[in-house]
Amino acid sequence: MEPVAYDAVVAGLGGMGSAALAHCAKRGARVLGVEQFGELHDCGSSSGKTRIIRKAYFEDAAYVPLLQRAYELWRELERESATQLLALVGLLMAGTEQSEVVTGALRAAQTHDLPVEELSAADMRKRYPPLRVDDAEVGIFEREAGALFPERAIRAHLDVARAHGAHTRFRTALRAWQSDADAVTVQLSSGDRVRTRALILTLGPWFTAAMAEAGVPMQVQRNVQIWFEPQTAAYAADTFPAFLLDRGSLPAPLYGFPDFGEGVKAAFHGFGTITAAEQLEREIDAASDVQPVAAAMEAWMPGAALRYRDGKACMYELTEDRHFVIDRHPRDRRVILCGGFSGHGFKFASVVGEIAARLALDGGTPYDVRFLSLERFAK
Repeated sequence: MEPVAYDAVVAGLGGMGSAALAHCAKRGARVLGVEQFGELHDCGSSSGKTRIIRKAYFEDAAYVPLLQRAYELWRELERESATQLLALVGLLMAGTEQSEVVTGALRAAQTHDLPVEELSAADMRKRYPPLRVDDAEVGIFEREAGALFPERAIRAHLDVARAHGAHTRFRTALRAWQSDADAVTVQLSSGDRVRTRALILTLGPWFTAAMAEAGVPMQVQRNVQIWFEPQTAAYAADTFPAFLLDRGSLPAPLYGFPDFGEGVKAAFHGFGTITAAEQLEREIDAASDVQPVAAAMEAWMPGAALRYRDGKACMYELTEDRHFVIDRHPRDRRVILCGGFSGHGFKFASVVGEIAARLALDGGTPYDVRFLSLERFAK
């Protein structure tokens, strides 16, 4: 039998996997990261130039402690890599007083004493004159929120990991794993077999098979991100925030970013066709993909979507309840599952990487992630 070569193997080196690799390596572990595509690929869920980062988490206030740690770790990574990863331009969340975004953000802010501003429709119009705000809409403004740059973040985590001795193999996929009393044996697409004390699965949209084996159904949804050339400088990043609009006339909440120099970005959150990672339609269609977003933007931010610049089909890996899975595999506790991030996970990558490393190397984590365990699906 082959000797145990590694303390941990990380399968999938997107946002979560690159962070897990870095945290394992920084702890002095012998760690290997494998990725089926090339370095910094754009085939999964971890690309697209910008991701929203925020603390007033409308999805569930239980995420807030994880976010507070994530912010600390992103700042630490900025220092280690000498790279700007966050642009805290603020975030304006808008909807009716009864909307999920508004009520959930306020609940999270009140539960964890987060500083947010409550804005009336008149307040929003005064602060951001170009906006078309409905009379019944209110706003929640979070100053310590804004944009996280995913490609930079992945690069920084990979560089830190390798600086601390991590090995990486790109264009090399995980084919299978088996376990015995001593180790987990990982079969790679290269034909190699690697023995490891722990295996961290951060497979993104390719997580469906692993989740099904763990008894959790998961879907992959095609979501399209669009960049527009604005007609006005009013939406530049030095004067305008990131935004999230929960408006009943829209097919899904509309979110986006001011112009950081590559146009205004916008997309519908959690809206798109169900597909599979291997079957994703990557071509952008003007009528079905671009026009609905452009129309929604014109009704909210006039002049922000003057001309189409670029588009990208991304993937959400959706659990039934739209919350993450961070747990051990029911077949082998040495296999750590990190998946089902449901389109709102990238901001957590820094802390998910730390949690995964602790679970793999220490056998536990000080963070309360019980609400993200597999138990909720059994119930």
